[in-house]
Amino acid sequence: MTLSARPLLPIVLAILLGSLAAPALHAQAAPPAPVAWNSLTPAQRDVLAPLAQEWNTMPSHRQQHMLEKSEQWVNLPPAKREEIRERIAHWQQMTPAERQQARENQRLFRQLPPGQREQLHAAYQRFQQLPPERRAQLMRQWHAMPPAQRLQWLHHGPENDPKPPPPHRRW
Repeated sequence: MTLSARPLLPIVLAILLGSLAAPALHAQAAPPAPVAWNSLTPAQRDVLAPLAQEWNTMPSHRQQHMLEKSEQWVNLPPAKREEIRERIAHWQQMTPAERQQARENQRLFRQLPPGQREQLHAAYQRFQQLPPERRAQLMRQWHAMPPAQRLQWLHHGPENDPKPPPPHRRW
């Protein structure tokens, strides 16, 4: 039995095209080159200041992500840029477990129906408007509660709680 060249032609072409495309695909997957801190613009260095110490040792993909975000941040009003710097600094101080918990909370928040997300956002805004001492008091109360009492507090609010919760002991 003899093989004609005709049935093999599509296979050979597919192999040839695949081998020609492989270097192009590999080049696209290569990580971006690292960016030195000194090469950033003054505006970028200003908003990314909390990362200055570790910038040159950060993976290049993380640098690129932060540079993309900084393009949005540099055009914000000074107060908003300061808020961003504080958030970056806070994130840097978190442990890996705390960061993972924050990511999980964000994921859960995005899964909520829009109405519930709006309610939570409004409650958070109200909490932020409270005087710092009241916020600290509410946080102490929250952390002292057992889980069941926290759920009850969520449904009825701290204003309807006539007395502070009893201390919760962890054994």
